[in-house]
Amino acid sequence: MSANLAQSAASKLSQMGERTKQLGNVIQDPERQKRIILVIVCVALLLDNMLYMVIVPIIPDYLEDLQTAADQAQDAVLHTNSTNSTTHKTTKGNFDLQIGVLFASKAILQLLVNPLSGTFIDRVGYDIPLFIGLNVMFLSTLIFAFAENYATLFLARSMQGLGSAFADTSGIALIADKYTEEAERSKALGIALAFISFGSLVAPPFGGVLYEFAGKRVPFLILACICLIDGVLCLCVLKPFSNRERENMPVGTPIYKLMIDPYIAVVAGALTICNIPLAFLEPTIANWMEETMHASQWEIGMTWFPAFFPHVLGVYLTVKLAAKYPHLQWFYGAIGMVFIGASSCTVPACKNFGQLMIPLCGICFGIAFVDTALLPTLGFLVDVRHVSVYGSVYAIADISYCVAYALGPVVAGQIVHDLGFVQLNLGMGLANVLYAPALLLLKNVAQMKPSFSERNMLLEDGPTGLYDTIKMEQREKKRKGLCTTIDENGIETFAQRSYSEEESSGGEYA
Repeated sequence: MSANLAQSAASKLSQMGERTKQLGNVIQDPERQKRIILVIVCVALLLDNMLYMVIVPIIPDYLEDLQTAADQAQDAVLHTNSTNSTTHKTTKGNFDLQIGVLFASKAILQLLVNPLSGTFIDRVGYDIPLFIGLNVMFLSTLIFAFAENYATLFLARSMQGLGSAFADTSGIALIADKYTEEAERSKALGIALAFISFGSLVAPPFGGVLYEFAGKRVPFLILACICLIDGVLCLCVLKPFSNRERENMPVGTPIYKLMIDPYIAVVAGALTICNIPLAFLEPTIANWMEETMHASQWEIGMTWFPAFFPHVLGVYLTVKLAAKYPHLQWFYGAIGMVFIGASSCTVPACKNFGQLMIPLCGICFGIAFVDTALLPTLGFLVDVRHVSVYGSVYAIADISYCVAYALGPVVAGQIVHDLGFVQLNLGMGLANVLYAPALLLLKNVAQMKPSFSERNMLLEDGPTGLYDTIKMEQREKKRKGLCTTIDENGIETFAQRSYSEEESSGGEYA
């Protein structure tokens, strides 16, 4: 019996070994690996945006409970009504500011770290920064779950910004690197944007319901578990600490050079302007709904959820149109900005919850058009005008988003207080409509052809490093290999021409 048990155990272990080997072969298949990487990145983006928005229904109420408990403790100690009322008013006056700073701290830190994270990604590759970002996001989510004062919540929110600066930028750059065909890249980035939208719009109801029935910790612990699973998947598939391909990566264009590229600057400006209505409405629309239409709490909580569906529709339409008419990417972005502008201007005219859904859906539909059209354009611009390393250029895109979302919680409330909600929306709508013609500057981008020769001409310093030496050797071997398939006379002619080409371009590599 012991011999049979040992034989059975050995058989099961061998079967497990075979299955593990098969799974490894499946993971190493290039096409399947691309899909798995897309899943890992999409889950990371989903988590980041869910964590960004899940605190919207939780933190104000939780901080208010903390403040009430602190006031009661202070009442018990001081026993003086006048002192109590003065202290409570001062704290109440600072309450909105505290929430605004807490909400904005993530985007502010992400904005500060992105230039450094983009350069770091260009140096070490995409896998290590993605793994670092997931780990930092996991820690920040756990801190959110167990935080019991404002300082700890602020630390958790700031840590999330640090993790996002690595995970978001490296994730988008990794997609651009793996999906080199323009149609594939547009589709993959469109899927990633759909996950971003879903995370942002489903998080408030998700957080609100779980906070109401299960307490503050449960939604954060669920997100932490998903983040941990995604990190383990990243470690198993990408193997960030054993991958040596980054040693042969080209030296990326410095981020300051990308920032002064006029085409990239136009795209970055469009990404900032188109996200301002969403970033500025999120912290202000709840109070406006309560004051003007006496909206209930469930209506405020569900304000943005219906907008998910037109956002996905906008992504789908843009991907389909870009596949059929790829030279009109700038036009899709311009249409999106006009759509955002018109929708933003009509928000103050809404009198009830049903009417408000229409312009909010229009804003998200337009943002889908702009993001889905212009994010692949950034990758294409780097391919044809710089070196095909995407960390810094998508760090610029992330900076563009962060500018809007850092200003929103801090500036929007002050604008509403000083000028009014109507003026805020009209200003945002006008800014989008006026910026749309600037995308005409991207009209001729599609005519640029990505090639080694064009890259060599456009780089100021010329390509350097081990990567370019290897590429030159590969190109030389390919030309020699092709020569063997031609007849004898053709061989002599073609070989002579290829060597002359190498000699003519050799000065750039010297």
